[in-house]
Amino acid sequence: MNISPGHTSAGITAVLIGAPTDVGAGHRGASMGPEALRVAGLKAALEGHGLTVLDSGNLSGPNNPWQPPVEGYRHLDEVVDWNKAVFDAVYGQLAEGRLPILLGGDHCLGLGSVSAVAKHCRETGKKLRVLWLDAHADFNTSDLTPSGNVHGMPVACLCGLGPAELTGLGGHIPAVRPDQIRQIGIRSVDEGEKRLVHEQGLEVFDMRFIDEHGMRHAMVQALAGLDDDTHLHVSFDVDFLDPEIAPGVGTTIPGGPTYREAQLCMEMIADSGCLGSLDIVELNPALDVRNKTAVLAVDLVESLFGKSTLMRDRKGR
Repeated sequence: MNISPGHTSAGITAVLIGAPTDVGAGHRGASMGPEALRVAGLKAALEGHGLTVLDSGNLSGPNNPWQPPVEGYRHLDEVVDWNKAVFDAVYGQLAEGRLPILLGGDHCLGLGSVSAVAKHCRETGKKLRVLWLDAHADFNTSDLTPSGNVHGMPVACLCGLGPAELTGLGGHIPAVRPDQIRQIGIRSVDEGEKRLVHEQGLEVFDMRFIDEHGMRHAMVQALAGLDDDTHLHVSFDVDFLDPEIAPGVGTTIPGGPTYREAQLCMEMIADSGCLGSLDIVELNPALDVRNKTAVLAVDLVESLFGKSTLMRDRKGR
């Protein structure tokens, strides 16, 4: 279900899906992210914008065994199990006409979420656009990764570069094409990963682009071509934000979007009227300060659903 052109949230049923795992990450703690978002008032905040919000609780999956990589992957079996659970949950909610909101957990879970959305779009004839809000390109492979952490690989896997257990989650390889993805806020890319991003033709609005042209211009380009027949999926890694305002993440990279830049990003997504599903991932309460990062994430997600500084029409005037 997309937010209709008119950009109000009335009539939308959103479903919170917790996935409490850090199995794909290099730091422990993202498994506590779903509860931190709940404590920060996510459900009530969205209900305040006219949504009906159902909290489906948390998915179950294997514990994090905290083992070294095997053939370039850490915890591959556990990552597969968690992503299958996410895939089934997200796909099920989309089939019911609801808007799934995945509460991570680390960003490896974007594999299951986006694969489910892509399958739903193939079956319903909808066009798909994925906005990947992140400090990292997440385009590593087992040959390129310096760590083996799968949270650095989900975009590559979605584009068909990875083990069959992950690339084939939705029964179609690749799950998405590179031209369906727009990455925003990128500022940390490994050397081999950088070459692969260029080879695949991924469209990246990195912080250099945002510094030179502004967030508005980046978002105009990232949202170009959307229409009422487009399902827009937003995968929001909290380390997208500058760590000065969002310290509660495992991989802090300085120089990210400011509060106002992030708000503008979210407001322009809301203005598109195409938002159909959402991930909120990599929130790590163990590294946060009095849950301030979770509170900020909730604030920004409110803007995705129509909160803005002033009352304004949604045609850009």
